[in-house]
Amino acid sequence: MSSNKKDDKNEPKSFDDVLNSILEEMDNVLNIKSDDIPNIDLYMDQVLSFLDDKLNYTRRSTQDGEEKIFTKTMINNYAKNDLLPSPVKKKYSKEHMMTLIFIYYLKSFLSINDVYTLINPITEDYFNGKGSINFEDVYDYILDVGEQRIGLLRKDIQEKYKASLESFSDVEGEEGEYLRLFLLISLLSYDIFIKKMLVEQLIDEIRITQKEKVEENSKSDKKKGK
Repeated sequence: MSSNKKDDKNEPKSFDDVLNSILEEMDNVLNIKSDDIPNIDLYMDQVLSFLDDKLNYTRRSTQDGEEKIFTKTMINNYAKNDLLPSPVKKKYSKEHMMTLIFIYYLKSFLSINDVYTLINPITEDYFNGKGSINFEDVYDYILDVGEQRIGLLRKDIQEKYKASLESFSDVEGEEGEYLRLFLLISLLSYDIFIKKMLVEQLIDEIRITQKEKVEENSKSDKKKGK
């Protein structure tokens, strides 16, 4: 988030400042529309440069420096493991870019195995103009629906923030501030925990369905071979 960027000079911010900066950044969470992505195929360095620029606001500073959005090794491994369709003549299409953006958001809280289970049917069915719906339309529709929910998400965070401010009123000074901050983080984390569990269970259902399809196709092929 912007509160962690280098231009903040690592100066500590108040509870209110951090929350307000995050609420402002929420408008940018789904800001990479398909029209913002080049319509020409890109080489690896161009891919990294574009994504680094567009997703820079999510970058977090650490003791070892700023986190990497993507690296060449990461993207190459995604292609080797079929998480990302292979580039054509070392060039990545607009659909590759949209897939990488999906991967970026999902891998922040899901295992790569879960990301593969979720993303693979999309790339299999809609990549390179396949399927009844254009990949670009799928991408934009998901972003648009997500964008419509930003207001509700902002309201929910503000309500949790208000609840935390009204807590530990009998504890003063830095101790009280920390306890209120801890409560807010706990409330937000509880939401994340529950939603992550739900997402993982839904992905498990997808995995079961995919396994059943493979088994059915295998049985069908054996019958044809008789």
